[in-house]
Amino acid sequence: MENLPIVHVVNGRQKKLLQGHPWVYGNEIERVEGEIEDGGLVTVVDFRGRYMGTGFYNSKSLITVRLLTHRQEEVTDELIASRVKAACDYRRFVMNRPGTDSCRLIYGEADRLPGVIADRFGGVIVLQVLALGMERFTQTIADALLACEKPDCLLLQNDDAIRRKEGMECFTRVLYGTLPEENIIHENGVKLAVDVLGGQKTGYFLDQKDNHLFVRQFCKDARVLDCFSYIGAFALNAAAAGAKEVTAVDISEAAVQLIEKNAALNGADITAVCANCFDFLRAQVKAGEKYDVVVLDPPAFTKAHANMASACRGYKEIALSAMRLLPAGGVLATHSCSYHMPEEVFVNTVLSAAQDLHRQVRVITLRRQDIDHPVLAGYPESHYLKSLWLQMLD
Repeated sequence: MENLPIVHVVNGRQKKLLQGHPWVYGNEIERVEGEIEDGGLVTVVDFRGRYMGTGFYNSKSLITVRLLTHRQEEVTDELIASRVKAACDYRRFVMNRPGTDSCRLIYGEADRLPGVIADRFGGVIVLQVLALGMERFTQTIADALLACEKPDCLLLQNDDAIRRKEGMECFTRVLYGTLPEENIIHENGVKLAVDVLGGQKTGYFLDQKDNHLFVRQFCKDARVLDCFSYIGAFALNAAAAGAKEVTAVDISEAAVQLIEKNAALNGADITAVCANCFDFLRAQVKAGEKYDVVVLDPPAFTKAHANMASACRGYKEIALSAMRLLPAGGVLATHSCSYHMPEEVFVNTVLSAAQDLHRQVRVITLRRQDIDHPVLAGYPESHYLKSLWLQMLD
């Protein structure tokens, strides 16, 4: 440990590091001592030379140092394996849910494994390693996952564009077992066909499981509209709750095909529409349509703080359309999955839509990502999903 290159951070940055934040940006580095290489380990110290942590250095990344530990301990295969086991043990502790066989097993920095994502889809685990320094531990992580979870197949899906920004190649490889031709998972008792090779992210968004279940209580005999539906999870849960009519809309033809497939798997009557949700919502308003429940679960409208104003306009526009479709008593569930959209700003943006329409709304609840996507204290970036549920009063 004493022979590692030393990264000195500028005065003022040490407070966040002491609170447990795992990142050092390039503009927060005052100087570097010693021979340093991308992907190599470094010691981080404050402006007085006090130890702040040990992590990986990458000059190609905006996040120049990703800390693995805030303690003076050696970074070894055994340490990484123990972190994987702790992550899996946590999911067993919090995710004992009948009718659900899928969850996020490793959530990057929140599990003290920077840049590492692992999702379990039934018998298949999909692993992503998105940080250069962690790539050397890929086999260690995979072996620990196999030992802890005993999956039928482990897929290394290293095809995310983030890897290119880190200076790594993109590829996909089966590390263990055989990838099934069809992967059907269970969530809240609902069957879902998941495309782990061609789907978004690792194949499916596991952060909304609890919110998918929560929507059911509002859907009995209801007319439900699910926008930005992806593979139809909100729509399927609405149908399972006894909705009288369910429409699911997504701009992707591949997603709409999966909605139709998943509806058939569950014997659910869902109308799947391939359309731009902004246009579809406006057309429904113009046609004078009314719904009892509207769900808005769009992709991130901003991936940078500088674009927040534009993102606010997007969230407000779809909220305005949704509220025009909802009569008194109707329920709106609207979401933001961008860390760069602060919770307070998102809530105020949506509520301002009601104010513009001169309508009063009741805040039913404000929810977050499911608990297999834990929020690490001192690392606010690990909280990203905002789930706002409103009832129209007039």
